Amino acid sequence: MSTITLNNGFEMPVIGLGLWRLEKDELRSAILNAIKLGYRHFDAAAHYKTEIDVGNAIAEAIQSGLVKREELFITSKVWNSDHGHVVEACKNSLKKLQLDYLDLYLVHYPLATKHSGVGTTASLLDENKVLDIDVTVSLETTWHDMEKTVDLGLVRSIGLSNYELFLTRDCLSYAKIKPQVSQFETHPYFQRESLVRFCKKHGVVPMAHTPLGGATANVKAFGSISPLEDPVLIGLAKKYKRSVAQIALRWNLERGTPVIPKSSKVERLKENLEILNFKLEKEDIELINTIDKKFRTTLPSLSWGVDVYA
Repeated sequence: MSTITLNNGFEMPVIGLGLWRLEKDELRSAILNAIKLGYRHFDAAAHYKTEIDVGNAIAEAIQSGLVKREELFITSKVWNSDHGHVVEACKNSLKKLQLDYLDLYLVHYPLATKHSGVGTTASLLDENKVLDIDVTVSLETTWHDMEKTVDLGLVRSIGLSNYELFLTRDCLSYAKIKPQVSQFETHPYFQRESLVRFCKKHGVVPMAHTPLGGATANVKAFGSISPLEDPVLIGLAKKYKRSVAQIALRWNLERGTPVIPKSSKVERLKENLEILNFKLEKEDIELINTIDKKFRTTLPSLSWGVDVYA
């Protein structure tokens, strides 16, 4: 498995399995099949509400001798409602995942909301049915609490998720431990080249969540447009004799952006892993660069009642 070196010296696999939206009855087989195929990087989160199931699958894989713990790279994330309770939330995730440490712990969103109990990850709404945002907890405080998880040996690496460039810059200004990773939505229709370059310039690895634009799931959930229907990507898929998804994923790898696509199907898991077996020509990378629509496909504002990207 190809890896990228983080700014603290730890290695992170450049492709992982994203666990958002995987149903509980899919998780065990998806994780075990992924490990058998060669996956070592798994992207979980407290808010996905599946950490217990993920932990059971990982424990089974380790206990059966399928993989060793030190060969795995496990990520989780602190939810908005736990910004004032980061260490407790981290310990809660570790307990559910049956792990002694996390390889990577991320701030899921740069947004503190009303606390609902450690690990419950609610998005409580106010009387106007708008997300109840907590203005008493600063992002600086949250980050210093993230640093405590490293100091306590609970976490090896820490990072950001869904941070824009301005907030990433702010974090770098007050961080005692620089973020190792910044995970955000990026794909051929939402390329975010300025954010990618900024992260790389400052030693933060940019990681692509939703690297396929959410495919049909986001079309159904948010009414977004899938980049997998783009004629440029379709044409390149024919040229390389690869799937459109493989072209989109490989494009992100070519610019130094690890990816965490989601799938529960063995054939798709295998197909996604095969992006390590080919490269795109420079002219084709440049061609994909021309189809950027600056189009965000993940829109939490639809359930939160407020546009947090406004």
